[in-house]
Amino acid sequence: MAKEKVQLVTKGSNVILDNGLVRLTISKPQGYLIGIQYGGMDNLLDLKSSESSRGYWDINWNLPEGQDRYQLLNGAEYSVINMSNDSVEVSFRSSYDPSIQSTKLPLSVDIRLYILRSGVSGFHCYSIYERPPGCRAFDLAQTRLAFKLRRDKFHYMAITDEKQRIMPLPEDLLPGRGKQLIVPESVLLVNPINPDLKGEVDDKYQYSMDNKDGGLHGWIGSGPIIGFWIIFPSHEFRNGGPTKQNLTVHTGPTCLAMFHGTHYIGNEILAHFQEGETWRKVFGPIFVYLNSTSDASKAYNLWIDAKKQRLLQEAAWPYDFVSSPYYLTANERGSATGRFFVQDKFVSSSLIPAKYAYIGLSSARTEGGWQTESKDYQFWVQTDSKGNFTVKNVVPGVYGLHGWVPGFIGDYLDKALVTISAGSQTELGNLTYVPLRNGPTVWEIGFPDRTALGCYVPDVNPMYVNKLFLNSPEKYRQYGLWDRYTDVHPESDQFFTVGVNDPKKDWFFAHVDRRGPDNKYLPTTWTIKFHLDSIIKGTYNLRLAIASATRSDLEIFVNYIDQGHLVYQEMNLGMDNTVCRHGIHGLYQLFSIHVSSLLLIKGDNSMFLVQSRSGDPVCGVLYDYLRLEAPTSSFMI
Repeated sequence: MAKEKVQLVTKGSNVILDNGLVRLTISKPQGYLIGIQYGGMDNLLDLKSSESSRGYWDINWNLPEGQDRYQLLNGAEYSVINMSNDSVEVSFRSSYDPSIQSTKLPLSVDIRLYILRSGVSGFHCYSIYERPPGCRAFDLAQTRLAFKLRRDKFHYMAITDEKQRIMPLPEDLLPGRGKQLIVPESVLLVNPINPDLKGEVDDKYQYSMDNKDGGLHGWIGSGPIIGFWIIFPSHEFRNGGPTKQNLTVHTGPTCLAMFHGTHYIGNEILAHFQEGETWRKVFGPIFVYLNSTSDASKAYNLWIDAKKQRLLQEAAWPYDFVSSPYYLTANERGSATGRFFVQDKFVSSSLIPAKYAYIGLSSARTEGGWQTESKDYQFWVQTDSKGNFTVKNVVPGVYGLHGWVPGFIGDYLDKALVTISAGSQTELGNLTYVPLRNGPTVWEIGFPDRTALGCYVPDVNPMYVNKLFLNSPEKYRQYGLWDRYTDVHPESDQFFTVGVNDPKKDWFFAHVDRRGPDNKYLPTTWTIKFHLDSIIKGTYNLRLAIASATRSDLEIFVNYIDQGHLVYQEMNLGMDNTVCRHGIHGLYQLFSIHVSSLLLIKGDNSMFLVQSRSGDPVCGVLYDYLRLEAPTSSFMI
C-alpha cells in the first residue's frame, strides 16, 4: 500500500497535520496539542481538560532568591520549518528580549512539538531552549512534556513487563473517594469507582524509573483498543545521568516525558544560570508511538509491539530528519572507545576487568559531579563482561570521563579531559579505576551498588498496599515503609553483629526515626557489634557509602556515645526525599571517616550510628555500604 502524503491545513486558529494514520490538531501560535485522532478514536486527549492542558510543555523556575514559579510554555510565532510529501515539521517560538526589563522567564523557547512523517504511526516532539546574550540570572528546576489522555478510555498503564495495572480514576483521588496521607501525593482509595482498587494507595512517585532502566511507558485504552506510548530513543538530553529517577505515568490518565527535574536529588541539581550567561540545549526528540488492535484478547500485544518500536527508535538515533541545525546527525558526531579496569590490591593482585560498569561523558569536572550536572548533554554506556566499551553518537566537545563499578565504592574520573570531534573515534585505551582504600577489610556491611537493595525491605502495612508491588522486586515502592521500622523494632533500636547478622534480613533499608507511644518521632541509634582479636596502631578508615539522605542529623560514635568518641557528624544531610517517595536510592555520597586505634579495644567493640533528628517521620538515611579498613602498619597493640 502506498504511503499517503503528509498534509498541513490551517483551520481558523488551529493547525492540522495529517499523514493518513495520525491527525494532530494544534493551537496557533501557542503550540498546544488539542487533538490526536487515531485508530477510530476522534480524540485521544482528555476532552474535559482545557485546550491548553491536553498536550503541553511546562517549566518550573525561579529568579535568584525568588519564589518558585510554574508556567506553561507556549509560542508567540508560528512557522512551518519543513514541508514535503513525506514529512512536516512546525515551530511555535517564543523569543525573550533581554533589553526589556521584566520578571518574565529569561529564556527563548522554540517548541518543535510535532514532526509528522508519512507512513509513521506516531509523531516526534522536541524543543530548543536558548538564552541569548544579556539574559538575567535564573534557576531552572524542571521542564517536561505532558499528555492528558481521555479519562473515559485510558485505564491501563504499562511501564515495564512487571509494572502494569488498571489505574484509579482522577475522581478517586478527591475527598470522599480518597484519603490524603502524610505525603501529599499519596492517597488511600477508600471508595473508588472501581471497587477492586478499594484499600490501595496511589502515588505518582510509585511509578518512577531510573533513566537507565526506562525509555518506554504509556497507556492502553479501550473502545477502540489503542496504545499511547512515549519512547526515549536516547537519554543524552536528560539531566542527572543514568541513575536519575523520573516520573513516567500517573492517575489522570497522564503520560509524561521528563527532560529536566530535581526529583530524588533536590536543589543540588538545579541548573543555575548567571547574569548574562548564554546557553542552548535541544530537548528530544522523543517519539509518541500509537498502535491498535481490534481483538481485545490481544491488547497486551500492544505493549510487545511498543517494545519492538523502542528498539527501532534507538537504532535510528540520531535521527536524520530533524530540521534544526542545533540537533546533530550521526556524521556530525564522534565516539570514544576503551577498556575499563579496577585496581584493588586487597581484592586481587591483578587488574580486574570492570564488567557491566557504567562509563559516561559529561561536562562535570568533579568525581560524581555528573549526578547533579544539568546544563549539558551526557553520554553513557555499560561495559561488557571484559570491561570493553564504545560511547557512540557523542556531540563534539570536551568532556570529563566518568564511571562507576558495581561492587566497588566511589566514582571514577579520568585525569585527562576527552575531546570528541565530528566523524572520528577517540581511542582511550586501558583505563584504571583505583577505589579509595587504605588497608585490608576488617568488616563490611552491604554490597556497593549505590542503592539500599541489599538491605531488609519490610512487607507493606496491609492498610496501605499497592497490589502492583506485592510480589515485585520493587517492594520498596510501597507507601509508609518508613513506619514499619517501629513495627520491627517497637522498643529498642537495630542491633547488628558482624559475622552473625545478615543485612538482607537484619539491616533495615532506611535509618529513620521511631514512632513513640504518643506518635512523636524519636531519634534512633543503630549499633554495630564487631570483634577485634588485636589492634593495629594507627588510623582505621570507615568508608560510608550513602545511597540517599533526607534531612538527617547523622552522628557516628565508637564504643561510647560521648564527644571524645565522636568520629563523624553531619547535620541536615541530604534533601532528596527518597524515603517518602518510595525509592531505594537518591543522591549517592561517599564519606571517608578516620577512626583512631586509640578508640578501639581488643575483643568486642561497638559502633553507633545515630539519627539524632527528631519529629520528622520521613527523614532518613539509606546506607549503600559500610566498610572498616585496618591500617597497613604491622605494629600490633
